[in-house]
Amino acid sequence: MTRKTYWLAGVAAGAALTAATGADAKPIRHHVARANGEVAALRAQVEALKSEVQALEGRLDEQAAMQQQAQAQIRTVDAQAQSAQTQAVVAQAAAQSAQSMIKTLPATIATEVKKAVPKPGWAADTTVGATIFADASHISNSSNGVRTPQSGTNYDIKRLYLSVDHRFNTVFSANITTDFVYDSGAAATQLFIKKAYLQAKLSDALTLRAGSAELPWVPFAEKIYGYRYVEKLLIDRANYGTTTDWGLHAFGSLAGGIIGYQVSVVDGAGFKKPAIGTANRTDSLDVEGRVNVTYAHVTLAVGGYEGKLGKAVAGTTSY
Repeated sequence: MTRKTYWLAGVAAGAALTAATGADAKPIRHHVARANGEVAALRAQVEALKSEVQALEGRLDEQAAMQQQAQAQIRTVDAQAQSAQTQAVVAQAAAQSAQSMIKTLPATIATEVKKAVPKPGWAADTTVGATIFADASHISNSSNGVRTPQSGTNYDIKRLYLSVDHRFNTVFSANITTDFVYDSGAAATQLFIKKAYLQAKLSDALTLRAGSAELPWVPFAEKIYGYRYVEKLLIDRANYGTTTDWGLHAFGSLAGGIIGYQVSVVDGAGFKKPAIGTANRTDSLDVEGRVNVTYAHVTLAVGGYEGKLGKAVAGTTSY
């Protein structure tokens, strides 16, 4: 009886031990499972943090690359700016050099042209010219109702001047001018010297001429008249004056050209009768003078003549 009870007790104790062991095992498995879940969560967080760190590192690398690219671009722009500044300095220097060359260019050209121009000879200071007074006209002339031989239509040549002017230097020069006219009395064409003189221009106020040269009045009035090619001046037509004569002549201008003057001492016979040897010599000299004032296109002049117009010949009474 006693042995049975013990066995039962032993069985009961084993059962109790087994029960106790099972009851104690449940909480341990629960804690392990929870620990494993936390580890997994931590691992997930760590992986997430790694991903974020990697993303941040990628962004930082990208920003660093962008920053490096920006710095490279800045360096490029700086280099371009420096290059542009250098080019601007070079261009400014070139412009200044060109401006200097432009300033000196006229003098350089003048010097080179002067070098290239051959030294002038006698012909370089000589001028050859011609002047002709001519017209086409019709003349109807009659005497006692009968037409005279002067009537008709023709091309009239009233004067033809051939001139040669030479300048020796800035002071001295010479001129010779020929003229021809038809002499109805001789029924021939005459060629004669109208002007032949040596000139010395000392200044605008004083020029001297020796020889056959323009007289003070008729040429001066003809320039104002302006129609010499149509007809001569009154005193020239009436033989109380002429354009040129043989002698000494002095003329000039004062006050910037406002005042002009001329004085001529001549033989009075005119340019058609030069003194040659004993021919055409006069026993006295004639004097002609003029003073004029020109202002605002208005000219006032006064002139005079004293002499015998070449008629003062020795042994002959003249007036």
